[in-house]
Amino acid sequence: MSPNKPHSTFNNSTQFIEGWYWALPSKELKVGKVKAVTLLGRNLAIYRGISGQAIAIDAYCPHMGAHLAEGKVEGDGIRCFFHNWKYDAEGICVDIPSLEKPLSVCIKTWETAEQYGLIWVWVGKEKPDLLPFVPELEQVDCDYSLGIRFIKNCHPNVLLINAIDAHHFNTVHNLPLEIVFESQELNPNAITFSNTTKGGDNSRLINLIRPLYQNEVTYSMCYWYGSTGTVTLGPDFLHFYIVFALRMIEGGKTEGQTIIITPKRSGCLGWGINRGLLWLTQQVGNYFSKGDTQVFQTIKFDIKTPTKADRSILEFIQHVNRQKALTWETWDVVENVENSDRTYPPTSLVP
Repeated sequence: MSPNKPHSTFNNSTQFIEGWYWALPSKELKVGKVKAVTLLGRNLAIYRGISGQAIAIDAYCPHMGAHLAEGKVEGDGIRCFFHNWKYDAEGICVDIPSLEKPLSVCIKTWETAEQYGLIWVWVGKEKPDLLPFVPELEQVDCDYSLGIRFIKNCHPNVLLINAIDAHHFNTVHNLPLEIVFESQELNPNAITFSNTTKGGDNSRLINLIRPLYQNEVTYSMCYWYGSTGTVTLGPDFLHFYIVFALRMIEGGKTEGQTIIITPKRSGCLGWGINRGLLWLTQQVGNYFSKGDTQVFQTIKFDIKTPTKADRSILEFIQHVNRQKALTWETWDVVENVENSDRTYPPTSLVP
């Protein structure tokens, strides 16, 4: 059974997981401004009202279909440019200049939140779940910076599994280590993969850094909604944190934004240390990503012949296929997905 067959959610250009998706950097949306955003095939107008809250609303006015991003923010509402119909933060029409009383008209709005310098939109029908976060930093006040923004010629699911592709650390990055990942589901929408490592005794680099580690080299991933991955790596006394916020774009490709994070340190000295750590973390991320760039421009992913080293990838595929799937553009729930297609044991695919 192929894990990325057309009616599974994994690597499917017509489906995605219900969850939080990044829309745009917070700094790009000032109070009183509105932006046109296309998210997972759906057109939105996202604006910041007088209260400072980012509000996401379906893009088109129900009167004649004008795009609301052409309009004007008033208070916590938005007024359509074409005929000046006004909608409040809940999407309810509250004013039509040509009528004494507005019509009973409402536009769909979507929950938003801001974290790590990005505006996130909850895409789904159910009550919003947790925002993506780095497990080690769940209750920690952090400094962060936005790294590179990129487009890759493959699906976000395929891009994410690269970080748990144990064998490619040897073949692509020339690390003389045997890496084995252990998985744990934090909740139905989040799964972690943490490593144990063996070998490297003949490597000058590994022998140089080994005294910095009491146990195995720290390297762990946490995946949220099949679209956002957080990386934790480094020696025992200093961990580096990188978030890869991904979203699918037309044709099943990926648009991504990296986020560099470090725990906040007090005082001017702490501020200076954090600026240096954020820069250093960016260089670490660049080192590991540059070797894979060419692959993701040409890959046609289809794991037909899995090996023992691919076990973590198969576990991630299973995790994605168990989550609630929505349809590209309409954001409707995907119905009639057979349970056997979403919960097959990954070990059955490993010889």
